[in-house]
Amino acid sequence: MNQTTFPIYLACLPGLEAVIAQEAHELGLPAPIIVPGGVETTGTWPDIWRANLWLRCASRVLVRLGQFRALHLAQLDKRARKFPWADFLRPDIPVRVDVTCTRSRIYHQKAAAQRIQTAITETLGASITLDADLRLMVRIDDDMVTVSLDTSGEGLHKRGHKLATGKAPLRETMAAAFLNQMGFDGTQPVIDPMCGSGTFILEAAERAAGLPPGRTRTFAFENLSSFEASAWAQMRQHSPQTPPAQFFGFDRDQGVIQNARENAQRAGLEDCTAFTCQPISALSRPDTPPGLIMVNPPYGGRIGNPARLFGLYATLGQVLRENFAGWRLGLVTSERKLAHATGLNLQPGPPIPHGGLKVQLFQSGPL
Repeated sequence: MNQTTFPIYLACLPGLEAVIAQEAHELGLPAPIIVPGGVETTGTWPDIWRANLWLRCASRVLVRLGQFRALHLAQLDKRARKFPWADFLRPDIPVRVDVTCTRSRIYHQKAAAQRIQTAITETLGASITLDADLRLMVRIDDDMVTVSLDTSGEGLHKRGHKLATGKAPLRETMAAAFLNQMGFDGTQPVIDPMCGSGTFILEAAERAAGLPPGRTRTFAFENLSSFEASAWAQMRQHSPQTPPAQFFGFDRDQGVIQNARENAQRAGLEDCTAFTCQPISALSRPDTPPGLIMVNPPYGGRIGNPARLFGLYATLGQVLRENFAGWRLGLVTSERKLAHATGLNLQPGPPIPHGGLKVQLFQSGPL
């Protein structure tokens, strides 16, 4: 197996870099360095496969294939033809090429892309298509050409088993990151009183079961010349644990509850999760030790008028104060005033972009 080490960039939503760095460290990736929008580390191709398979909070895994200097288009053409495309790409797999130019004598992105595309097609034989699953990213900065590859394909929030979603779904990568920020380690019970299609509950149960989040999907790296199917098949083998049945989702919409149950079944998590149709006012404490209450309630951007929601947040706060002593709340919202309407002492986390808004995780101590 090829043991060449490459620079790796773990892309994430701005504000989650520290979470990704910790996750990379726990996965054994060396010396993760926080940079804007992600984390830099290094690794071999098996490390890159493992990162895609196991990282719960990263958006994508990008690998830098190489660099060369080019001062003009003719030089770009010549050096692109000498680049070892065959070490990475296959002639039978189409590729998409995205080029950006900054602070360089080569400033025409379309012309630069044409040179690189022609070099690939004429030296390797691979076709270039705009909708190819395999995406090559070329950055020309200060006359240095850096060639990188998106090894993930679809974003890592696409787990592969969560097919049904609600009206305003929280990305799985965000839910996993918020659970991490709450100190979730797989042992605590988790409740979501407005669970929608079950994202928080499924992410918590999946981690408790020791299941890799990418176990039921495919990745772009499977179409590379460096890919070894037998080694990948061995890496994907896992020995799941059987966690306690302590992951509970509730919602007043029977349709989304049914979606959540189906998602749990596809994920192999139906034995440790339970989804029930009921309003917040009916929420009661389960027969478990204190754990986490994770909730992504409606907020202004999803409703139009945040003022209508103050009663909902106040009810949530009242129910939790009365019935959930010792539990901790993690509440996601874009509206600080709504978080305060719970009447609970909540500390805001960093703002995270979500659906055109900036949301924050508001955490409580033990209630």
